[in-house]
Amino acid sequence: MSSQASNSDSSSFERLHPVVQQWVWAQGWTALRDAQERAIPALVDADQDVIIAASTAAGKTEAAFLPILTNLMNHVDPPGAVLYISPLKALINDQWGRLSHLCEQLEIPVVAWHGDVPASKKHKFLKAPNGVLLITPESLEALFVNRGSSMMGLYQNLRYVVVDELHAFIGSERGKQLQSLMQRVELVAGKTLPRVGLSATLGDMSLASEFLRPGHTHRVCVIESKSSGQNLQVQVRGYMMPPMQKLREVQIPAAETDSDTDVEEVEDESGSRHAIAAHMHKVLCGSNNLIFPNSRQEVEWYADRLRRLCEISGTPNEFLPHHGSLSKDLREDAERALKAGTPPASAVCTTTLELGIDIGNIKTVVQIGSPPSVASLRQRLGRSGRRNGEPATLRAYCQERELTDQSVLSDLLRQNLVQTIAMIRLLVSNWFEPPRAEGLHASTLVQQILSVIAQQGGASAAQLWGGLIETGTFKNISKPDFFALLKGLGEKKLIVQDSSGLMLPGEVGERLINHYEFYSAFTSDEEFRLVREGKPLGSIPVSRPLMKGQRIIFGGRRWQVLDVDIEKKVIVVKAARGGQSPQFDGLGAMVHDHVREEMRAVLSETTPCPFIDGKAQELLSEARKSFNSLGLVDQFTYGSESRTHLVTWRGDQTNDALVLMFNHIGLACESSGLALTISGSQKDVADGLAKVAALDPEDVEGLLAGVENLIKEKWDWALPRPLLMKSYASSQLNLLGAIEFAKLFATRWLHGGSAFERTTVH
Repeated sequence: MSSQASNSDSSSFERLHPVVQQWVWAQGWTALRDAQERAIPALVDADQDVIIAASTAAGKTEAAFLPILTNLMNHVDPPGAVLYISPLKALINDQWGRLSHLCEQLEIPVVAWHGDVPASKKHKFLKAPNGVLLITPESLEALFVNRGSSMMGLYQNLRYVVVDELHAFIGSERGKQLQSLMQRVELVAGKTLPRVGLSATLGDMSLASEFLRPGHTHRVCVIESKSSGQNLQVQVRGYMMPPMQKLREVQIPAAETDSDTDVEEVEDESGSRHAIAAHMHKVLCGSNNLIFPNSRQEVEWYADRLRRLCEISGTPNEFLPHHGSLSKDLREDAERALKAGTPPASAVCTTTLELGIDIGNIKTVVQIGSPPSVASLRQRLGRSGRRNGEPATLRAYCQERELTDQSVLSDLLRQNLVQTIAMIRLLVSNWFEPPRAEGLHASTLVQQILSVIAQQGGASAAQLWGGLIETGTFKNISKPDFFALLKGLGEKKLIVQDSSGLMLPGEVGERLINHYEFYSAFTSDEEFRLVREGKPLGSIPVSRPLMKGQRIIFGGRRWQVLDVDIEKKVIVVKAARGGQSPQFDGLGAMVHDHVREEMRAVLSETTPCPFIDGKAQELLSEARKSFNSLGLVDQFTYGSESRTHLVTWRGDQTNDALVLMFNHIGLACESSGLALTISGSQKDVADGLAKVAALDPEDVEGLLAGVENLIKEKWDWALPRPLLMKSYASSQLNLLGAIEFAKLFATRWLHGGSAFERTTVH
C-alpha cells in the first residue's frame, strides 16, 4: 500500500479520539494507509453504510474500527455497541485477540460469541450489552430464536453492524440468512444502523452494495483501495502424466462398453505427482508456504509424500495437512506452526486457509491444478508477500496427458494448463468473478419464516411478507409463490395457523426449531454413492443437473446413469461407450463465462506466455495446434454425421442450461466442460439451436422436468415443486445466457456458416 501523508498532516487522523490516536502512535505507525484515511470520515459519524475493499494485510480491520471506536468514545452515555459478524469461528478468535489489544486502553469490552465460548462470558455481555460483540450468523440466529423477547434490550444501544469477509456471503444461502438477520436486527433496534462490509475480494461493487443494503445502493459509500504497491511473481510448471500401469482387470459385459475389459489404473512411481512433490520439497523447504491441491484426497496424498521426502532427506517434517475433515486440534496445530514462523512450516490445505485467519508471513502460495476461480486465487495469493518490499509469489503445477488418437477435447486443448493461464491473466488485469446474486434461495426463506415465528411467538402472513420480502432480502419471491409456500409449509406440518390468522410452529416445525442444526442456513454438499450391479464404485459430490440416461465421469471412466435415488443418495450406473475420459473432470467449482472467453484468447494467440516454464510452453503449443486444426478459430462445432461437439466458450451455468434445453427438444446432449457433445450432425445441431433460441426461459417447469437432483439447499425439501424449480434455476443455471448463445449461433448459421466473432461476455 502506498504510504499517505504522515499523521501530523492527516485531517483524518485528527478526527480520531485522543486515546485512539495514542494507540496509533504506540504501534509506531508514521502514516495511515489509504483505506484508513478514507474510512475515518466515512464512518466516524455513524450516518452511512460503507464497504472497505482492500488487499489482504492492508489494514481493513483498523480502517473500520479506528473510527467506530472513536464514535463509541465520543458518545459514552449510554455506552454503545458494535455487532461484528464473521463467517468463521476461527476468524472470530483471531479478531478477538486483535481487537482486544486495540480496545484495552479504551476500556471497551470485546466479547467473542460462538459454541466454544464459555456461557459465563456470554451472560456477562447479556447483562451489559455494550462494546464489540463478535459472532457468526448461526449464533446470531440462535439469539433471535432463543432470546426473542430480550432482543430489544440487547440491541437498543447498537451503533454499527460490521460484516467481515463480505465476499464469502454474497450469492449464497448463508448470505441470504445474513441479509435477513441484519434487517431483523434493525427492526428490533428500531432504527437504521450503518452497515460496514470488509473484503479483499469483491468483483462487482454495485452487487456488493446491493447485498449490503438491498434496494438502497445510493446509501453505500465504497472505499476501494486497489493500489497495493506489491509485485507478483508467478511460475506455471507443466507436467506430462506418464502411461498408466494396468493393475487389475474386471470383466464387463461386451454390450456395455467398447472394450471387453475395464482397467483400474494408478500412477507409476515416476509419475507427475511424484515429480511435483519432489520439486515442491526442493523449493519450499526452509520457508512458510500454503499448498492448495483441489481435493481433500489430494491434500492427504501430497502431505504424506512431502513428509516422506523430509524423512528421506533426514530433515524434520515441515508439511502439515489442513482440511475440514481433520480434528480441530490437528488444524490448530498447523495454524500455530505457520504463525510461529520458526521452525519453517507449510500447510497442504483446502479452502480452510483461504479466508483471513492470521497465519503469519507466507512466502509462496502453491496451486496444484487449475484454481477453483479467479476470486479464490486472488484470496489465496493475498496470503503471500505481506512484508514490505516482499513480492507475492505463486507457483502453479499443471498435469496433462499424452495425446493419442482417442484423446478428448479437454486433453487436446490442455484444459488444466490453459484455464490456469487464463485465470492468472484475469487476476493480473484485476478481474474476478462477480457473485451470482440473483438466486432466490427459497430454502433460506423457509428457515427465516420459522425463525421469525419462533422469535416473536407467532407471526401473520402480512408480517412475514413485510419483514422478509418487502424489505428486499427475498425481493424476487412473488406473492403467489409466497402464499403457495406458506400453504406447503402447513401441509408439511412446519407451521399451523390459529383462528386469528397467526402462524405458529407446527408439530414438525417445533421439533426442527429446537434442534441445534436449525440455526445454520446451509448444509455441506452431500456425496452420492455410485453403484453398478449392486457393487459400490465410490462416492462423488454432485453439483450439476443430473438426469437418467446422461453420462458422467468417475475414476477415469465414463458411466451412464440408470437411476437416481435422492433420499438414499445413490446413483445406479452402467459402463458407457466412449473414448478416454478427460483428465479435467469438471467436478470442481463452476467456471465463469469470462474465464472460458479468456481461454479462447490464450489459444488464439501465437506469442509465448511469459510466466510458464519450457514444458508448459510445449503443452500450450500443442493446445494451440489442436485449436487451429479443429477449426475452432472461426467456428463453434466439429465432429461427424452422428456426433457433434459444440464448443461454446461459455461458462458451466450456461452450458448446463444448454444441455437441459437440447435434451428438452429431443437431442441427446452431455457436457464435458469445454464442449457439449450432441447426438446428430452439425446441421442437426444448428436446427436444434434454432429451436432452443425459441424456448421460453420462464418455462422453468418444462425445462427442468427431467432433472433428478433439484434439492440442493437445506430446506429445499419443504418447497412446493414449482418454487423448488425456480430456486434451483436461479442459482444453478444461466437460462437466458443459453438462449442468447443459441440465438447468436442460429443467426450466424442462417447467414452462411458458424463464423465466430469475439464477443464480450458480461
